[in-house]
Amino acid sequence: MASQISQAIKAICDEKLLTEEAVLEAVEASLAAAYRKDFGNKNQNIKCEFDPEKYDGETAGIRIFDVKNVVEDMELPDDYFERFDAAHGGKKPETLRGAPGEKKEEKKEEIKEEPKEESKEAKEGESAEGEEEEEFVFNPKTMIMLSDARDLKPDAELEDEIRVELNIPAAFGRMAAQTAKQVIMQKLREAERNVIYQDFKEREGELMNVTIQRREGRIVLIDLGRATGIILPEDQIEGERYYAGTRIKAILREVTLTNKGPEIRLSRSSPGLVAALAAQEIPEIANGVVEIKDIAREAGSRTKIAVSTNDDMIDPIGSCIGQRGTRIQTIIRELGGEKVDVVLWSEDTQEYILNSLSPAKAVSIEINEDEHLALVQVTSDQLSLAIGKGGQNVRLAAKLTGWKITVINTDSDEVVADSDIGVIAEDVVTPTEDSKETSEEPKEDNAIEDASDEKIEESPAEEAEEKVEELPEAEETASEAPEAEEELEEVKK
Repeated sequence: MASQISQAIKAICDEKLLTEEAVLEAVEASLAAAYRKDFGNKNQNIKCEFDPEKYDGETAGIRIFDVKNVVEDMELPDDYFERFDAAHGGKKPETLRGAPGEKKEEKKEEIKEEPKEESKEAKEGESAEGEEEEEFVFNPKTMIMLSDARDLKPDAELEDEIRVELNIPAAFGRMAAQTAKQVIMQKLREAERNVIYQDFKEREGELMNVTIQRREGRIVLIDLGRATGIILPEDQIEGERYYAGTRIKAILREVTLTNKGPEIRLSRSSPGLVAALAAQEIPEIANGVVEIKDIAREAGSRTKIAVSTNDDMIDPIGSCIGQRGTRIQTIIRELGGEKVDVVLWSEDTQEYILNSLSPAKAVSIEINEDEHLALVQVTSDQLSLAIGKGGQNVRLAAKLTGWKITVINTDSDEVVADSDIGVIAEDVVTPTEDSKETSEEPKEDNAIEDASDEKIEESPAEEAEEKVEELPEAEETASEAPEAEEELEEVKK
């Protein structure tokens, strides 16, 4: 039957998903720290071996060693160890101490009188420290000279490791136990951080379905189970809202190990997110039949994907779009309505650049290899499509192909847009049908308003005067009515 300490180690391994070796190493480090606290000295390099099955609650199952590496014999100055202790946090030698009768006030005056000299000494201190470190070539804590090593082990050679077992005089005290507790907790935290780091480091570039935990300022915290990820502002889609408890898909961008543990960065704006979503929704891309060559993205607005295939029986663009656009619409919904253009990649540079300007159709193209520039001729009715909103289409095409693209109007031979500058001549760009409809609608509204104004202007005063003029005629007809009735009665008789 396993001992209680073995059962405790196994429980820790199951809870924190650590290996038994990692937990045992933490226990041994804590016991070495406890021995150093109660019984060790500064020149001992304490290592511990622990057998949980033999442990009895006191010292059984614990073996303590002083471990040193064998180095060649060397002659050291008489004050070497004294200066070594002073340089490594020990007591300062008497030569560095002040005179016993010296007052603090005198020291303060010296500091005030010579501030510049001390600053110079501080600057020169770095080089002096380097020289001092070179002087301390022998560390008595981790090294032992060959002659001394052969006194302990006759066949000792250079670079051998000498392990001298030390006796444990008594059980550890309360302070040593407290030290051991702190060390083992620290070591377990470090081991857990390393496990989490290695786990997520291997998954960089993976598409993850995660839950938003909360927001802290502009940073979004993501619940990853054993760890917490972050989405920085530059990794967020502009205008997208992140609410606690909402599930989103994000790409695992980068994992770094910091003093506070692993930092796991996720991204919603990375082009890798579009590639991962495409591989998830499109079987041809997942199987490798259709390959994504390049991606250019302006997150939250528009993305261009260049695809190709070696199978002549497969249409790469049709495979990505799907029947009635079902596949590409799924990707667009996941990206929050971001437009996605799928273009055909080509080894021919001219053809590839023309395809990248899709949905616009260019007339011709000229390539300048020296300046890495492409001059594209476009008709007036295709300019708005070729340029895009604020020059977005030509800018994304340039990112996709790696070429600088300049759009020229074939009718006027004027440069209307450039991938670096944007729209140059806005007046030359003809409006699309949608813009024409919107420009015509206000005219109709104005015509209706003018007609209504005319009716309103005619009605109030003039109609009132006409009614007043008609009143006497109405009174005359009313007065003649009784006389007509009397004449009718006389005719009937």
